[in-house]
Amino acid sequence: MHPLLEATAHRPWPLPRGPWIMTQTWHDLLFAHWPLPPEALRPLVPAQLPLDTFDGQCWLAVTPFHMSNVHPRGLPNIPGLSSLPELNVRTYVKLGDKPGVYFFSLDAGMLSAVLAARSFYRLPYFYARMKVKVAGEEIRYHSQRRVPANAEFRARYRPVASVQLRAPGSLEHWLTERYCLYTTTGRKVFRAEIHHLSWPLQDAAAEIEVNTMAAAAGITLPALPPLLHFSRKLDVLVWPLRRVQRA
Repeated sequence: MHPLLEATAHRPWPLPRGPWIMTQTWHDLLFAHWPLPPEALRPLVPAQLPLDTFDGQCWLAVTPFHMSNVHPRGLPNIPGLSSLPELNVRTYVKLGDKPGVYFFSLDAGMLSAVLAARSFYRLPYFYARMKVKVAGEEIRYHSQRRVPANAEFRARYRPVASVQLRAPGSLEHWLTERYCLYTTTGRKVFRAEIHHLSWPLQDAAAEIEVNTMAAAAGITLPALPPLLHFSRKLDVLVWPLRRVQRA
């Protein structure tokens, strides 16, 4: 059994049935969150996915990070194919009793990963020119989408506080402790479940020089500073995409 599966008490629901199929390790991840009214996102999220809100607000996140240890179960890491940067634009939905993540876009710096994720996980991946530099505590991140070339993110960010495990009921816990993603094809809804330990979050600071990621999805961010959190490392297990059978 994978060591991660020994810790499950923090999960909001039991581990999914069947074997996990992929492992990933996420590094130097920034959560940059903005509040939005539900009416701003409802036209952009498939109608069959109910929006999830906290105190009546939706939240949108831009999340730059980079990955290692990306490989299918039973296969070793392959040099040049097991590490890549990724940048997501996401909001939050809840179907039945399972709150999850809905992605407006996922930019990645490896074309083969983009094509595979689009095929096997039906997710809106885009190929981008991406550069990540770790300079002490600071992460310097730049992503420019190739086609269409309408989404760019350039920032410096860093943690500014010690690691905290956020309490259930807090906004930070609600934003991050989600153990599945949702996607759709036509009227069909699909869910992919994941597992990891509780997020080791740190409050963060960032200088965001360019951010057109939300605008590329048709979303106008409010003129507010984002809520910022950082996580240095998180190991993740991924289950296959499965159609959600609704009553």
